[in-house]
Amino acid sequence: MVPDPVPGAGATDDLFKLLADPTRRRILDLLAERGTLTVGQLAAEFPDLVPSGISKHLMSLRAAGLVRATRDGRQRLYRIDPDALSTALVPWLARYAPYWADALARLRVLAERDRERTR
Repeated sequence: MVPDPVPGAGATDDLFKLLADPTRRRILDLLAERGTLTVGQLAAEFPDLVPSGISKHLMSLRAAGLVRATRDGRQRLYRIDPDALSTALVPWLARYAPYWADALARLRVLAERDRERTR
């Protein structure tokens, strides 16, 4: 087995593989937009899938820690874990922060220069 070239890359790779599925991304989008939802409410957004299919996607998202579930009587309510995605991605994204910082600094200079011209 070849070691990961970057510490923690295996976990990040697993997360990207999980998020590569468009249904899982849409489930996360719906939970982010609407808050807590049941499997039935989520399934209504996917007419081509049966509720058990949505449940399997939710199990994967729960196993990755991206979604939390609570019981309300017979129903299970799902919500996005607000910290999990950032915790998982921040180390990976941090490597690219210098590129953003430089680009934002250049954009700021251009905007300020343009503002000075219009005065």
